[in-house]
Amino acid sequence: MREGSLESPIRHKLDWQNPDFYDKAKIEAEMHRVFDICHGCRRCFNLCDSFPRLFDMVDESPDEMAGVDPKDYKKVVDACTLCDLCFMTKCPYVPPHEWALDFPHLMLRYRAAELREGKNDKVYGQLTETDRNGKAAGLVAPLANAFTDNNAARQALEAVAGIDARAHVPKFNGRTLVLRAMENKPEVNRDAPGFGRKAVIYATCFANYNNPEIGVAAMDVLAKNGVETEVVYPRCCGMPQLEQGDIARVADHAHSVADALLPYVEQGYDIVALVPSCSLMLKFEWPLILPEEAKIKRLAQATFDISEYVVDIAKRNGLAPGLKPLDGGVALHIACHSRAQNMGQKATEMLKLIPEADLAVIERCSGHGGAWGVMKGNFDIALKVGKPVARQVMKVEKRHVASECPLAGAHIQQGVDALRPDGGTGGSKAGEAPHPIQLFAKAYGLG
Repeated sequence: MREGSLESPIRHKLDWQNPDFYDKAKIEAEMHRVFDICHGCRRCFNLCDSFPRLFDMVDESPDEMAGVDPKDYKKVVDACTLCDLCFMTKCPYVPPHEWALDFPHLMLRYRAAELREGKNDKVYGQLTETDRNGKAAGLVAPLANAFTDNNAARQALEAVAGIDARAHVPKFNGRTLVLRAMENKPEVNRDAPGFGRKAVIYATCFANYNNPEIGVAAMDVLAKNGVETEVVYPRCCGMPQLEQGDIARVADHAHSVADALLPYVEQGYDIVALVPSCSLMLKFEWPLILPEEAKIKRLAQATFDISEYVVDIAKRNGLAPGLKPLDGGVALHIACHSRAQNMGQKATEMLKLIPEADLAVIERCSGHGGAWGVMKGNFDIALKVGKPVARQVMKVEKRHVASECPLAGAHIQQGVDALRPDGGTGGSKAGEAPHPIQLFAKAYGLG
């Protein structure tokens, strides 16, 4: 038996249409096997709260894993944010190793079984209906945003929906990214080395409903570099549903989005996603959920993360001139779902294309974990997990703090506030960290 594995990690398809996938006894047996290996290794102790919870249970047990009650496995599941870092960066026993551990997908399987049994959190499920919520709140965006800035309203929201009153929540925008793209399309620079390339910007629910400025910056940068763009948003990628174990819903989302985007691929367009969680879904999770679907595989092959795409232009074609230094430097957080794509630090590579680049790269989990980190009972843990990132941000003292994940960026800012002498968390008014593409646009003098 070899200790660990030197081969690149591979993932097996999700056998979610097999009834055994939802068999609680078989799931618990597999969890016992995996947890026993994890507690003997413990390399993931500092990634998220799942592993400290597991190791504490084992350490407090009279007979190691044999003495842990399977009913307590849920505590470990509930702390998993499906960031995939244990699989991609830490675990030596992932496939092709014969022990074949896939901790995140095992947590997903448990949640899928709970969902089938009707044990999922119904309120939380409603909070993650991003398309419905984005459309509804966008109609009354000023009112919705004023509500989230009101302390009394936030206390009520905490009582009803379980969203911690201190946690930053995204603002809504009535003028979606799709609408802005229709109203004001940037002129394509025909003199750029990359002229002739075409890309569809998959807006993502966050950039479409919450922060269109990310997409506007991407449009401007790509137009500056000769890329003709179309902004398309058929539907959410399904990541919020994946987090709850609703794999059938994710498959439905995948079919809808693929049907809308593939005609562009056939016309020679690349697909560019604005948020790492969404590019991860299109590139990796969808092909594992629908491995026999040729259209899903084709879309995955055509998909880029926005930072990855700018770097690809730079390497294949060369960038348009005009980039200027950014004053004060950048503290750049590499998002977990970017790292899970196994493509390298593309945001770092992109920002290093800016003259006199002054970067402090932070490659550690922010602690936010999507919607997980804003929930009451999780927010303090999320701040604790992200404290090393906040400390690094304070230590490097850069003028700009950026993250590829907009939610992580805002959470990092709250973590920094919490470390200040007054100990405040900034509440829902904490400043948001820009996406790296916004800083790249700024370096071009765009926007």
